[in-house]
Amino acid sequence: MLSGKKLIKNAEKVIREHPEYFEALMEFERTKKLPRLKYKERANFTIDSELLRKFREYCRKHGMKMSAKIEQYIEKELKGAA
Repeated sequence: MLSGKKLIKNAEKVIREHPEYFEALMEFERTKKLPRLKYKERANFTIDSELLRKFREYCRKHGMKMSAKIEQYIEKELKGAA
């Protein structure tokens, strides 16, 4: 169990890092409906057709969604850049 000061310190950290969670709770309190916290956005970019064909086949064979795998690659790249 966290002490009072530690609990407050951790809560303040979470509020700073994820204000959208608390905004969602406030919206729920007001409307009694919980809003979505994350939204997907369609991206439109051009890549090599042969690379796309190979990636599509790879994802199909491994039972993965292409968009989820691309999200993972982007997150990995961003963490490496930090």
